[in-house]
Formats: sequence, C-alpha cells, structure tokens
Amino acid sequence: MLGVIGDAELPPIDRNATEPFVGITTDGLPLTGLDAGGHGFDSAPALDAVTEFLRSLTSNQRAAVMLPLDAPQIQMWTNAFLTFPEHGLLLQELSEEQRTHALAVIRSTMSTRGFTQLRRAMNLNAQLGHFVGRYADTLTEWCYWFTVFGNPSTNGPWGWQLAGHHIDLHAIIIDQRLVLTPAFVGCEFEAHTLFHDHRSAALALMDSLGPQRQSKALLHGSMLSSELPPELAGIVDGRHRAGAGRDNLTLAYEGVRGDAMTAGERELLRKLLAVYLDNLPTGGPRETRTKAVEKHLDETHLAWIGQWDEKSPFYYRVHSPVVLIEYDNHAGIFLDNDEPEPFHVHTIVRTPNGGDYAKNLLRNHYHRHHGEP
Repeated sequence: MLGVIGDAELPPIDRNATEPFVGITTDGLPLTGLDAGGHGFDSAPALDAVTEFLRSLTSNQRAAVMLPLDAPQIQMWTNAFLTFPEHGLLLQELSEEQRTHALAVIRSTMSTRGFTQLRRAMNLNAQLGHFVGRYADTLTEWCYWFTVFGNPSTNGPWGWQLAGHHIDLHAIIIDQRLVLTPAFVGCEFEAHTLFHDHRSAALALMDSLGPQRQSKALLHGSMLSSELPPELAGIVDGRHRAGAGRDNLTLAYEGVRGDAMTAGERELLRKLLAVYLDNLPTGGPRETRTKAVEKHLDETHLAWIGQWDEKSPFYYRVHSPVVLIEYDNHAGIFLDNDEPEPFHVHTIVRTPNGGDYAKNLLRNHYHRHHGEP
C-alpha cells in the first residue's frame, strides 16, 4: 500500500521500518558470506566527539537525541515530505556550540572529501531557499535532524543519522568497522559544484563503451516522463529504485556487466566507484571497502537511462552484490522545470544483501557476544 503526496507515490516508510529486515536483494534472498569491507576503523576520535556532544546537551535533549540501535527510527528517513514524526534533535534548534559538537561527530566518521560534500549540500539547501525566496524555516543550512543510535562506547556498537532535505546519512561503528549506508545526498541548485565528478566519471565510462555495450547498458533512451514507465517518472523518486522505505527492495541486475568490459572500460568503472567510496575515511575503512567492491567487479552492472552528453539529464545505476549506487537528475520541486535537468541531482549509495545500517554485522556481533540467534 502506497501513501500518496500530491501525485507522488511513496511507500509507507514508518510501517516498512517495522518489518523484518532483509536488505536489498536481486530475488528476495540475501546472499551470505559476503564481506563489504569497512575494516580497520579507529573509533576513538568518534567516541571522544560524541561524548563531548552529549555533554553539551541538557538531560531532556540527551533523552531526545539517543535511541536504541534496533529502534525502527533508524530506517525512517526521507528526502520527501515527512509522513512520520521527527526524531532526534533539529540542528536548527541547537546552540552554535552544540551544532559544532554534532558536526564533529559526523566529521570523525567521514573523509575530508565526504564531510566537505555534506557541508556543501547543507549550504546549497540554504542557497536554494534564498533563490526561491520561500520556505525560510526549512530551506536552510541547519534544518536537519540528528540522532545518536546505541550507547556509544569502546566495545559496543553505535551510530548516528542525519536526515532532512537532500541529506539522509547513516554511520554505524561496530567491531572496528564502519558502515556509511544508506547514504542519500542531493541538491536542486548549483549541482555542478557538488556532483561534477559523479557526472564526469560516469560520462567517461559510458562514452568509452562500444556501441554493443552501450546498447546493453541503456534501459531507456529518454528521460522525458511521457516516454518512461510510470514507476520511473515519479516526482519524489524519479528513476531511483532504492530510496526511502525500500530497505527490503528486490531489484534484479540490469545493464552491462563488468566482465563484458575491456580493461580500459573496467578502469573507468573503478574510477566511477571511487567517487562514491571516497566519503569513507582514508586507510582501513576505504581500502577494505574498495577491495570488497573490486572483488565483485566482474558482477558489477552499469545501467543507464537518457542520453550521455554534457548538457543532458540522465540516470545511472551501478549494482553488485556489495554496492548499489544510483545517480538521477530530477524535475523541479522548488524550481519550475517540469522535466529532469542536470542542476537537480539525487544520489543514493546502499550495501545490498543485508549490509545497510550494518544489520548483518550487528546480527553477527550479538550472536558472538550475547549468544543471540
């Protein structure tokens, strides 16, 4: 059953968050024995940062910002209009000192590049508000809800969520591993300042493919809503399949496989993947995540919708057993373009087969340390 907002259909996010978690799969059955990487994370700076953040709060604020790691709210996020109560603390309502401490928690679990991208997206949200001259209470730099999940400690798993317009990020720290999915980042204003590499690396790869492989990758040659199936022409999700409320999505592989590409094309595929993996801290987490993605390069599929030139809007998906990436250009929400344009971008990164929110790792952790099944 779908909830309808205007003419955009959305899944019942709050209800879906209470369903048994499976993860994104190709056939409803998650693959087992996969290692998605993220090893070797030094959690001490993150623990110091979150400790300082919690100390800066009042007792009522601490009660509001902290939820159990298995709370359904960790799966309750959306780039669209909220259909469920907010949770956590709104950065906009915190003092400057408290916001600084909250940002320090986030910074401690991301690369410099990833954190810079996040802050740029937050600023672009405010710039969009100034440009349209409306929504002064929501199109701002700080209209984002921050939540701490779990009880931060040296040995116990914990994490955080930042959720709001064009930003929905998750970080889970568990057994010296770091998981940063699901991750949604977008903007409807000046997208070239934020997503240049995401676009240029994809264009370079698509351009490099021979006609036969381009044809295999191409799902639809147009981004016009009238020329796409209805499920790929919605206002909220556009062509995205793995958006909010779709944690148990069944999504078959489509497009051209990595083992059908030439050595040069595979190298360009690696460069595209690296754009999205660079939000992980340097060292162990990024290196082991990259190795895990590389291990499945033969099985990695590239799918495309639209044209592939500098001025055209397009969608692409990169999908393997351990990573799912979606990039999409959208029609206007606050601006007046009726069809997708390159200046409006949504991106999603997922870890299929139960890896999102570190669910697989948490299950193994509780079994190993607490004897849970």
